[in-house]
Amino acid sequence: MTLFDESERLVWAGRGTAYAGSYARLCAHPVPRLLDVAEVGQGVRLLDVGTGPGTVAAAACARGARVTAVDAEPTMVELAARAAPEADVRVAVLPELPFADGEFDAVVANFVLNHVGRPRLALAELRRVVRPNGWVALTIWAAPPAPGQTLLGRAIQAAGAVCPPHLAAGLAPEDDFPRDESGLTGLMGAAGLRGAVCETLRWDHRASAEEWWSGPAAGVACGGRTVQSQTPAIRAEIKRHFDLFSEEFADEDGVLTLPHAALLARARG
Repeated sequence: MTLFDESERLVWAGRGTAYAGSYARLCAHPVPRLLDVAEVGQGVRLLDVGTGPGTVAAAACARGARVTAVDAEPTMVELAARAAPEADVRVAVLPELPFADGEFDAVVANFVLNHVGRPRLALAELRRVVRPNGWVALTIWAAPPAPGQTLLGRAIQAAGAVCPPHLAAGLAPEDDFPRDESGLTGLMGAAGLRGAVCETLRWDHRASAEEWWSGPAAGVACGGRTVQSQTPAIRAEIKRHFDLFSEEFADEDGVLTLPHAALLARARG
């Protein structure tokens, strides 16, 4: 386990419910397209890696797939088991999954590769557990980020907040990759996946400022943990700047329209 992986375990520990009430709706946007490109339908043996609160698993069950779902965080697994009671849901951590070679027809990972310390090894493990010619499909956040994705980071920076030392600054240089279409397909090829193709998804996520702030306020993700680690005065400054910058995205009813961009890719195992 890398320092980045250890940091991720700390960041997400106990945050299942807070994530489900804040960012989960945003991350659900690509799910129908993700399942389409993985050709998930009736009877397909699907592995949903990093299931979170079970959004993908529940959608795949509704299509008649035979779903196994895993997540590294126990509070996420609890939520997923309730969201997709037909699925086999358990705790498991990349890059070592407790499944046989070629056990699944398709493997999907919705915004998971952002959270592993060795992405190439993680992809190689997804390739291992999918059958020959089965699909591996995934999403990650694109870089540079769309304006809606930078709102919290801008507020943190403007307030002069300092990242806490227990949070990893990023991947080791030898493990990182460009977060664009060619970078992601290149990484998939390096992991042994074949015929990788990638597209960029762009959409506007609509949420109230209160909903959007609820994630950071509850310590969700690295941004939230950064907010919570500050002194009360700095936290207040972050919130003040967050409210100020939110006005750029607000309509007359105060609802935010937040542009986002993600990469969606698939390849054969």
